Amino acid sequence: KGEFMLRRVIRLHPMLVMGAVFGVVAFMIQGAEQWDHTPVASWSVMLCFLLGILMLPALPHTAAEVRGNGEMFPLNGPAWSLFFEYIASIAYAVVLHRLSDRALRWVVALSGIGLALTAVMNLSGAYHIGNGWTAADYGWLGGLLRVSFSFSIGLLMSRGFKPVRIRGAFWICSATIIGVMCVPYITPDGNPSVWNGIFDSVMTLAVFPAVVYLGASGCTTDRISRGLCDFFGNISYPIYIIHYPFMYLLYAWIWAAPAERTFADIWPLCVAMWFGLILLAWVLLKVYDEPVRRWLNRKAFGSH
Repeated sequence: KGEFMLRRVIRLHPMLVMGAVFGVVAFMIQGAEQWDHTPVASWSVMLCFLLGILMLPALPHTAAEVRGNGEMFPLNGPAWSLFFEYIASIAYAVVLHRLSDRALRWVVALSGIGLALTAVMNLSGAYHIGNGWTAADYGWLGGLLRVSFSFSIGLLMSRGFKPVRIRGAFWICSATIIGVMCVPYITPDGNPSVWNGIFDSVMTLAVFPAVVYLGASGCTTDRISRGLCDFFGNISYPIYIIHYPFMYLLYAWIWAAPAERTFADIWPLCVAMWFGLILLAWVLLKVYDEPVRRWLNRKAFGSH
């Protein structure tokens, strides 16, 4: 159990720390103020940073909750998912790996039903499953349900995995994900409704697991798809954990003068950010993340 958790920490934590560092820098560049322009004391920022690298959430309306919108990890919002992943890893080491397939199916079913209910009952306030990023309201419930379903169904699929050979699985999965991401809301006027909660539930509980299963079944047979899989697979975690501080800066720039920021002003920045983050993630992977993890693994496990 201890070795498993140590390996998880070594795998995830170096880039988590880097994301928190970027978060501090971005917050200071932004002016060290909340979204409503309330100034934030330097000691509060440092407290938030310390909690972030220790993987401890900032509670709403406390000094460490520096952005003022309830985020568990205000300097780098997506860290909330790593917080719940750590919880899932502990649960796996202690009990989940001991469960029978039947018991695990019950965990998947009950957490899936609960997750769907959070969407259709509008616990997020916008008819989606986007709970978990805050410790306020239904954040804890939503976060635990999200990780419980995703972690458990992944574990269940891995136990009885039987590949389904489909030609072009990589491209089919890629097209499916791109298509789903192009549908933020399914109502004609773009306003959230219960139908969006149903859409989110179907995508999360059925389509995404199917994509994972199909993707795991597929075999890359050409240099292009193999190279793309290797490249984007390697940078997927680094890009995920560093991208949000740059989005905070973009949001702050837009909201500083929303009437003056046109689409023509914004889209070149978005394109530059897209390519820049991919490049930055790859550089950090090669010069920081992989070397640090190799060093930590040598220190912790010797030559293994």
